[in-house]
This record gives sequence, C-alpha cells and structure tokens, in this order.
Amino acid sequence: MTLPEPHSQVTAAAVLLRTGGVVAFPTETVYGLGADISSPSAVRRIFEIKKRPADHPLIVHLAGSSGLQRWAQEVPEQAWHLAECFWPGPLTLVLRRSRHVPESVTGGQDTVGLRVPDHPVALALLNALGPEKALAAPSANRFGRISPTTAAHVREELGESVDMILDGGPCRVGLESTIVGFDGQMAVILRPGGIPLPALAEVLKGRVTLSGQEELAVRVPGALKSHYAPETPLELWPSGSLSPRALQLGAKGLRVAVIAWSDQQMDHAENKNIVYFSMPAEPAGYGRLLYGTLRRFDHERFDCLLVEAPPDNPGWMAIADRLQRASCAVQRDD
Repeated sequence: MTLPEPHSQVTAAAVLLRTGGVVAFPTETVYGLGADISSPSAVRRIFEIKKRPADHPLIVHLAGSSGLQRWAQEVPEQAWHLAECFWPGPLTLVLRRSRHVPESVTGGQDTVGLRVPDHPVALALLNALGPEKALAAPSANRFGRISPTTAAHVREELGESVDMILDGGPCRVGLESTIVGFDGQMAVILRPGGIPLPALAEVLKGRVTLSGQEELAVRVPGALKSHYAPETPLELWPSGSLSPRALQLGAKGLRVAVIAWSDQQMDHAENKNIVYFSMPAEPAGYGRLLYGTLRRFDHERFDCLLVEAPPDNPGWMAIADRLQRASCAVQRDD
C-alpha cells in the first residue's frame, strides 16, 4: 500500500473524524486517540478501544486559544494569561464546560480539560476540521498502561482498532501535559507535567499551588493511584538502595533491568541476570526517553524493573509522579 503525502494524510484523517472515525495523532507530549467531540459514537469508541472507565474524563484539544470562548464559560483571568503564555504547549486548563461539551467527554462533570497541542501535525489536523470543531483525545494506549511516544507504540498496542494513525515522529516532550484548575484567585496543579511549577509561578506571580484533586472535587486524567504502568513489575528505589536490591533479586535467579540517572557504581558486573541502563541526568532528556525505555524493557521480558528515584526538586516533579504511579501495584518483599 502506498501512503499518501503528509498533507493528504491529514486531509484523510479529518474526513474520517467528520464521519465518526477515531484517529491517533502526535502531540508534543504523547500520541493522542482522537474523536470529534460532537460525535457520540466516536467518543464512545475511544472508551471501548482503551477499555477506559466511563467516568474518567477526556482532554479536549483545540486549534487555538480563541476556542476557550466556545468550549468553556466563566474563564478566569489567570486562565487567559496562562493560555497566552503556554499555548500551544503541554498545559491543560480545567474550566467550567460550555453547552457544546457533552457529559460523555467530561465523565459527567461540569468541568472540561482544554489544551492546544504544540505539534504541526496535530495543529494541521485541528485546523482541517474547522473552527467549530475540537478533538476529545486521551493518550493512544490501553487504560492505565505506558503512554505512547511514537506511532509504532500506538500500532503495537491498539492495532487495527484505530481507523488511522498519523505518524509525526517521536514526541518532543514525552510526558503528558500539566493540568491546572482554579480555586478563586489561585491556580492549582492537579497533575504535574510538561510545564514545571516554577514556570507557572513566574507567570502568575506565585499564585499557584500543588494539590490533590480532592480539594476541587474534580476528576482529571492520569490521577489514579496506579497508572502509566508496564506489565513488568516496577520498583522505585533511592540511589543508595538500588544496587543492593538488584543484587538481592539477581541472586534469586531473576532477570533485572536497572534504570538509573546518577553516575553511581553498580556492583553487579559478575551477575548476568542484571542489566544496567543509564538515563539522562536532567529532567527534559529523562522525560523524553522515559516511556520508550519502559516499553523497551517491558518487551524484553525481565522479571523486574528497578528504577532510581528522581531528585526531589520541582524540575523532576512530573517524572516522580509518573514513576510513583507506575510502581504502585508492586508488592515488594523487603
């Protein structure tokens, strides 16, 4: 089969979406699984394909910040300011939904998460749909599993269940968007992500805080205790405990992959059951590679993935969040 040129692919994808299709497309964060927000059957297919609970809301993707006036109401001044500074970009704003947003997209809530992706293919697709259209689009993977950062990840996980996959290359950020809600004059980070807290604080002159979603009584994507998880058990360990834990498991005959960011000496050269992988020691590079690395070692059928806990500073907050949730289901024998 001969693939059409990129412009023709976007046009074909837009036609599919207008007729109730489901299309996977690239963003700067991860690949999304998109449906026309105004098509109930297409939105329903997203939940079926992902095996996603019906009360778990979807993020709505817009072509530009002017869409806020159509898809949200009572937009606070801080939201407009953040949109001006960070859109297109990895920032999702949780606002009161307008009448144009169906409850099936919001999980029955009165709020909706909105963002403008910073990827040429995603923006071309949204513009091809037209000014009064938007895409409901969670990550293009099975619910609770590792998010996809390449078209190949989508293909291997969702296969023929998706009508079309637009290939825009590897995702530049590699972690999901930061989700921000509002409590009066205060912006509240409901999920850390591609925009770090210090950048938000600078724009809002400090009027931003990190909080659990309980305070705003709103559900947001990726906030379940266990999420972003590989099938291989993942354990998160501080730097000093990583090598002893690897040796303990290796001595039992288990195959162990050690994923570390620091330049520490790992005392396991003689143990062939242990494989060491070095990640970047700065958060942008680490985040870009995280999901692809977890997928790689998941496919290689290790018995356990041991991951070095990231540094405790704001720049690593999103990475720490993802790793904590990915490791949540593991029962350790320590």
